Amino acid sequence: MSKSEQKLLDTTGRFTQVIKDGTKLGDIGWTDGRILLSNRRLILAGTDGKRTIQLSKIDTIEGRYDVNKAIAQVTDYVSIRVGRDVFLISTGEAEDFERILHKTILDGNILLIKHPAIEGGVVRDVSWKKARVKIGEGAVNLAVEDGSFVRIDIDDIGTVEQDERSVRSAERPVLEAEHTEEGTSVETYLSGNKKHCSVLGSVLKRGAERNASSIDLDKDEKEVLMALYSGVSSFEVPEFLDMDPDDVEEIYEELVELDVLQEVRIRREVALKPRGRNIASESMNSQ
Repeated sequence: MSKSEQKLLDTTGRFTQVIKDGTKLGDIGWTDGRILLSNRRLILAGTDGKRTIQLSKIDTIEGRYDVNKAIAQVTDYVSIRVGRDVFLISTGEAEDFERILHKTILDGNILLIKHPAIEGGVVRDVSWKKARVKIGEGAVNLAVEDGSFVRIDIDDIGTVEQDERSVRSAERPVLEAEHTEEGTSVETYLSGNKKHCSVLGSVLKRGAERNASSIDLDKDEKEVLMALYSGVSSFEVPEFLDMDPDDVEEIYEELVELDVLQEVRIRREVALKPRGRNIASESMNSQ
């Protein structure tokens, strides 16, 4: 190991390769061994030898990839895609291991940011700026070249979309993350090279997956959410929707129980949670 290479993790665990050169492997099982991570490479050392993965070659860091019962029996692992190969790694602390990988690959890199690209549902006329990324505990922190600072809390993310757009006269991958700032729904756009966007996307999507809308709401409940999402005060929703205040109060209570709203103050002041913003956005787009 050279002087510029620093060891970040040295532990025992399990690992296996499930896809090789684009082909799913058969008769796959876990190998016990040693897992070493530096700021440059990941080494998986077992009784059959060792495999070295350069961090610069990692394309994506993903979640579960259960291919058979033997793999599914291990509940805590991370899948890593390197070109046309996929490896599964279990250290017993998947979230911690995944966060170290994210930090090692992303920290200190320069991305482009447009913030807020959308605020309260309104498109803002802002330009792309350079920003230095740092993965924190439960957040993506971005120090922007103009001296401002943007923090995206993972648990506050409603949706994440990835697209190709023209950024500074070149086609680039763009991440669109919806979250809040001081109670207002905003969308932050982030762009960089394909690998950085892919890895950063996996960070942001963890929050979006936890807040995904899978709740069947009725028409009145959706209208309440859309009103709040559009910036209507929770006190003004009954008049805005021409609904009985007691009925709206009952809807608030139901949506708080469903983890869609959070109660700000006792009696009728509520604020949208990420899941609620997600449902409201989907409902508005479907109209």
